[in-house]
Amino acid sequence: MSRIELSRTKPAPVPLGTLIGRELRNGKVEKPFVKYGQAGLAKKGEDYFLIKTDCLRVPGDASTAFSVFAIFDGHNGISAAIFAKENLLSNVLSAIPPDISRDAWLQALPRALVVGFVKTDIEFQQKGETSGTTATFVLVDGWTITVASVGDSRCILDTQGGVVSLLTVDHRLEENAEERERVTASGGEVGRLNVFGGNEVGPLRCWPGGLCLSRSIGDTDVGEYIVPIPHVKQVKLSNAGGRLIIASDGIWDALSSAMAAKSCRGLPAELAAKLVVKEALRSRGLKDDTTCLVVDIIPSDLPVLPPTPRKKHNMLTSLLFFGKKSENSLNKATNKLSAVGVVEELFEEGSAMLTERLGKDFPLNKNSGIFRCAVCQVDQPPGDGLSVNSGPFFSPASNPWEGPFLCTNCRKKKDAMEGKRPSRPTVTA
Repeated sequence: MSRIELSRTKPAPVPLGTLIGRELRNGKVEKPFVKYGQAGLAKKGEDYFLIKTDCLRVPGDASTAFSVFAIFDGHNGISAAIFAKENLLSNVLSAIPPDISRDAWLQALPRALVVGFVKTDIEFQQKGETSGTTATFVLVDGWTITVASVGDSRCILDTQGGVVSLLTVDHRLEENAEERERVTASGGEVGRLNVFGGNEVGPLRCWPGGLCLSRSIGDTDVGEYIVPIPHVKQVKLSNAGGRLIIASDGIWDALSSAMAAKSCRGLPAELAAKLVVKEALRSRGLKDDTTCLVVDIIPSDLPVLPPTPRKKHNMLTSLLFFGKKSENSLNKATNKLSAVGVVEELFEEGSAMLTERLGKDFPLNKNSGIFRCAVCQVDQPPGDGLSVNSGPFFSPASNPWEGPFLCTNCRKKKDAMEGKRPSRPTVTA
């Protein structure tokens, strides 16, 4: 089925304002509790993670708190993973306009995530190192979850009734035909490793460089058609809550999404993360770094009860919102759950075209007439670098530029990612 056909079959995203309006009509909805657990085993030592639960939309205002959870699976070294862990969050937040409402802040997140990923990639390239990293970056603000990802780390959502949803897209060339077409159209070559005798072995890779992924942060030794532009998905849970499982490919190469969710239902987040890693190890052995974060979004009026063993089995029943509930203990809380569906989609976009992701507006300081680059967030007069009405933007015979304002360096980056200029030369060891 084509991408167009798929889009026609998907329900239309529900505007964020509509959902917030429903909340207001149904009365005050308390913020959920967020509890998490982390576990991992190292094979190469290239997995890194970020957990930050004290982020504030408005400095000094605890009521504007949100949480960030991320996994960075490095390759060809650890420097890109470390750099992304230390810089990606600040780059994302710097791209969101200040002094805006929570509604506007959530709506600005998808674009800010694209900016933050691309800016982090550009800054890391300037270091001249050749490592790369996947990035799966999750923001939890109340009942709203926003996920941005490049590479093959994955985030799944397990909700009431055992419904498992994939919130990311795997950017593996072997499995993603659309990405293979994009890479080859931009000037890359896709093929397997040739060994002596002309035999092809292993997964599909992009050449030069031999990377199995079509999107990542870093990787200065491959073409710039390996892009840092993330797939972004934003959803809103009903106040039944849900569980996120965020993990590197060491988990997903061993377990399906359904298997990972099922393996830890009913367990507290910390124990659940350990069990997912243990199940992956039992299934496949330790062949790669395995890192797992489990994040529970728990209704504020749903008590966390001690585990209740099933008859004749030494197993835990569901305590939160997964699987079968104890009717006696949780019936009252369950009756308070929202009548809105288990999860509603607010936004999803995975295009690798930067202009499509950033829109056509021009960041402008009206008082000074200064334009701000949509990616690096640097202010420039229209006469410096690229302007909106002259020079490289358009010639007299062409239409005016219909994209965001980009400085010279960021415009070069955009053109390289789209195959419109020679990509950077291969860096050899």
